[in-house]
Amino acid sequence: MSFQEKNITASLANFALILAFYLVRLFQLARGGNFEQGSVFRLWGIVVVLATVGTIAIMIVTHIASNVIHTIQTRDERPLSDVQDERDQLIDLRGTTIAYRVLSIGVALSMLTLVLGQPPLVMFALLIFSGLVAQIVADIARLYLYRRGF
Repeated sequence: MSFQEKNITASLANFALILAFYLVRLFQLARGGNFEQGSVFRLWGIVVVLATVGTIAIMIVTHIASNVIHTIQTRDERPLSDVQDERDQLIDLRGTTIAYRVLSIGVALSMLTLVLGQPPLVMFALLIFSGLVAQIVADIARLYLYRRGF
């Protein structure tokens, strides 16, 4: 597995766990009758902190573990290179394009909830959901492109 694939896999696992946490917490709020502005905004803050801190921590652990495993396997003390070539940049660009498209569809669907008479808080919760889903779909697309060989 290449350096970029390891990073993408770590990011995918991180955002999948954050999405699972977000959905479980959101359903708990809805079932408990506590689906109100303060609790949803608090949940949003937790998701943003988890995404930021979790991504940084997982990337650091992935880099360290990759270099340790590489050193043990090859007996070579040179760190793995994280240099990106044109292929890596094109794969990243395609993943970003897919993320923007998924997010755009999510934003349109969340705006549709206002037209259907739902409160703005539902729209806000769907915006967060679509952002997380867009990141996950983009990571899956990037992994697919790396595995396919572009």
